[in-house]
Amino acid sequence: MASRIESLCIEKGLKMTGQRRIIASTISEAEDHPDVEEIYKRAAKNDANISIATVYRTVRMLEEAGIIEKHDFGDGKARYEESSEEHHDHLINIKNGQIIEFHNDEIERLQEEVAKKLGYKLIGHRLELYAVPLKE
Repeated sequence: MASRIESLCIEKGLKMTGQRRIIASTISEAEDHPDVEEIYKRAAKNDANISIATVYRTVRMLEEAGIIEKHDFGDGKARYEESSEEHHDHLINIKNGQIIEFHNDEIERLQEEVAKKLGYKLIGHRLELYAVPLKE
């Protein structure tokens, strides 16, 4: 069965080789926000012939097609996740790198209110909170 990312690629008319399918599936199955190196390690478990260059090219193609999103969470690595129709924000634990996705209606309302007070209509945003645990 095709992964969600693979299905989106097919819908957009992108050529899907066997290695691209494995990379697409690897990203679709990720429950975290892997960087290219991590995507490569996971994909290579399914096909030892996949090169890091193929992963970079495929990730760039998926990003340019709007199928995946790139994030920079301040650790010097570009991290990726499947594009989502449902908006969410991120809280990043800077002690261990854990990334928590969340949605908060009050934050969304406040952002709209701030834009309006400044004379703007908000058309999009990205919120990243950097934090440390209260208890260790």
